[in-house]
Amino acid sequence: MGYVDLKYKPTENDMVCSFYLEPEGISLEKAAEDIAAESSIGTWTEVVTMSSRIKRMGAKVFSIRKNIVKVAYPQELFEKGNIPQILSSVAGNIFGMKAVKNLRLLDVELPEELARSFKGPEVGLDDVRRITGIHDRPLLGTIYKPKLGLSPKEMEKEAYIVYSNGIDWSKDDENLASMEFNKFEERVVRVLSVVDRIKSEEGRTVIYAPNITGPVDRMRERAEFVKEQGGRCIMVDVLTIGWSALQYIRKQNFGKIIHGHRAMHAAITRNRKHGISMLVLAKFARLAGVSALHTGTIFGKMEGGRDDVVALNRFLKSDFFGMKKVMPIASGGLHPALIPKLVNALGNDVIINCGGGLWGHPQGSAAGARAMKQSLDSALKGIPLQKYAESHEELRMALKKWA
Repeated sequence: MGYVDLKYKPTENDMVCSFYLEPEGISLEKAAEDIAAESSIGTWTEVVTMSSRIKRMGAKVFSIRKNIVKVAYPQELFEKGNIPQILSSVAGNIFGMKAVKNLRLLDVELPEELARSFKGPEVGLDDVRRITGIHDRPLLGTIYKPKLGLSPKEMEKEAYIVYSNGIDWSKDDENLASMEFNKFEERVVRVLSVVDRIKSEEGRTVIYAPNITGPVDRMRERAEFVKEQGGRCIMVDVLTIGWSALQYIRKQNFGKIIHGHRAMHAAITRNRKHGISMLVLAKFARLAGVSALHTGTIFGKMEGGRDDVVALNRFLKSDFFGMKKVMPIASGGLHPALIPKLVNALGNDVIINCGGGLWGHPQGSAAGARAMKQSLDSALKGIPLQKYAESHEELRMALKKWA
């Protein structure tokens, strides 16, 4: 049967996938047909079990323009509320086909009925604003450094220093779980005691995102422990735990901010001709229920251009089948000299995380936190960074080191 129909018009019950496709040894149209077949009802040869009823369920290639191919999939091919099954279809075997030299899933447009079968965020961007009481500026965050090696007692000490000097949000690094040198439960108790202390002393609600990443049963135990301790947030490494685990954690309705780290994404997203775009991953992360998601920095150490990062952030804050908005997170190689650029490019709805750019300040972590706040103040007040630094020692020293 044929899977190419350039006259076909997708219906409201179709899921539309856009691919970048380079064929291997065959025509672009034939490769597109093979992709549509493999990702829907077809296989490599004719089979006796194929009926006219089943044929109607086949995907349809309805647009081929240069190397951009669009495929419409009937909604009935997918199980509602099941991200693994959907991606096993439209982002599964097709990447390994000999007919394909390069293939990249660029975008996915879901029909409303299918999209609404997902929970989306329990706690969203507006809830983060409400919880913190910060409504008119980016949130300033940090990641405890070095990545591994600090004890819970050391983290407790440093947490108080950075929170009391202007930081709104702190998080574990993506590979910190529960090691001999830093047990999860002790770390959570100690850092959350600092969160309570800041509330008592300053009246500010600051956020700590402990990394609960692990086997799914352990993640649930850790999330419940955070809840028992009064924590407001849990962090997961979205891709390494898997979509099923992410959906499971969201389904528990812990009432917590789910801080989504995207560790491992570049193995899937970085090759511009092959893999899956970060936009697609962000869509499924929002469907699954993250509250905040790492999207890139434009200016930091991680790959990712302005257009891509801006588009990701715009999607997370857009209307999406009535689901709550997701707070974008900029993190990776940032320091105070870059904050005004970030604000100019990304606006106020973003968490700006400086790890080494805080802890590496020549005058220590307290000065690093103050330098971040001073840099943000300069951006919000419209005062050039170098001019503002003339009367702010911590910022001046940060610019001297990094600018």
